[in-house]
Amino acid sequence: MNICVIGTGYVGLVAGACLSDMGNCVICCDNDKEKILQLKNGIMPIYEPGLEELVKNNVKEKRLSFTNNLIEAIQNSKVCFIAVATPQDKDGSCNTSTVIEVAKEIAQNIKQYTVIVNKSTVPVGTTEKLYNIMKKITKVPFDLVSNPEFLKQGAAVDDFLSPDRVIIGSNSEKASKIMEEIYSPYFKTANRLIFMDIKSAEMTKYTANAFLAVKISFINEIANICQKVGADIEKVRIGISTDTRIGNKFLFPGIGFGGSCFPKDVNALISIAKENNCGSDILQAIQHVNINQREIFVQKILNYYKGNISNKIFAVWGLSFKPKTNDMREAPSVAIINSLLDSGAKIKVYDPKAIPAAKKIFQNRVIYCDNAYNTIIDTHALILLTEWNEFRKPDFEKLKNNLIDKIIFDGRNQYNRLILNNYGLNYINM
Repeated sequence: MNICVIGTGYVGLVAGACLSDMGNCVICCDNDKEKILQLKNGIMPIYEPGLEELVKNNVKEKRLSFTNNLIEAIQNSKVCFIAVATPQDKDGSCNTSTVIEVAKEIAQNIKQYTVIVNKSTVPVGTTEKLYNIMKKITKVPFDLVSNPEFLKQGAAVDDFLSPDRVIIGSNSEKASKIMEEIYSPYFKTANRLIFMDIKSAEMTKYTANAFLAVKISFINEIANICQKVGADIEKVRIGISTDTRIGNKFLFPGIGFGGSCFPKDVNALISIAKENNCGSDILQAIQHVNINQREIFVQKILNYYKGNISNKIFAVWGLSFKPKTNDMREAPSVAIINSLLDSGAKIKVYDPKAIPAAKKIFQNRVIYCDNAYNTIIDTHALILLTEWNEFRKPDFEKLKNNLIDKIIFDGRNQYNRLILNNYGLNYINM
């Protein structure tokens, strides 16, 4: 099937590569000429495990191509996926202007029946709005479908190729059959293709992300209580997660969530509730707890040094908002490092993939290192902010010999206090 994917960010590029891997002829389009040039030269604009190999293989097999020519991409495709950014406005609402502009472009240029699939995260009712706008522009028949993405950064390729489920919001039997044709190869043993009305599909995306954010903020708040009363949060976590009604995913205490989805989607859902005169107390509490976790962590560092970290040198391990990605959007590390810098500290940082992104944010305010152990030379303390695998079992003897103050501040609860104490290291976690 001839498919175009408009937008080559995390969602669009992964979708395009994975769709082409199933034999479709896919053209990915973006108005960023530099990005398209890089992709044509085999340079990935993002880090995602398995993505580079997938892109290069399908380009080689001539199933995947890249262009800045939107009109050509639209007119040569039976199905057009919209996968452009929907950033957060200042009031917390979702900015859908780019989605609307792309929809207009599609309406102006389709020459035959086309299925337009929106993968961008948009407020409930947006697809209906797009349909009404497009109907005024073109007489060519088309259908609009809502197909929200549920890809986890760091596992996006695997998630697309082996999805838990695929949500299709459609009011057209013809469009639904085309979507089933596209996605059926991904379900080898069970059909997890779920059809529903468009508004429910749009709402499903926000609801899923908000619920996962609830779990993170909930366990963080419980962890704070545990520290006050002397309970062990890890034992509590195991005790509740073995209950099948609760489960063990997204129940790890730490410095909170970040990234391009959870913060933005929770705020957008709060905005949707407000616009429809609905309460959103739980949703608002999610954001409050999440932001507060970063402040609590910084305060623990300040308390250890009795409020004075002027000229203290800290080694920071991990900058991306989660492992296996170079994405620093809404990363807890940004707020924490800025707070420490504002208090007079000096910072040396290392991350396996996010250093280029960090340089755009911090510029020359921090020292960038090319490996984890270079950060701890002549450093007072280690601060762990992202739980990359390579940080899980470090050389504690080397840490003890290099860290001036023999202290590790663990924002992700990765280490065992008894083991660190046996090495002569102090340990403060979340």
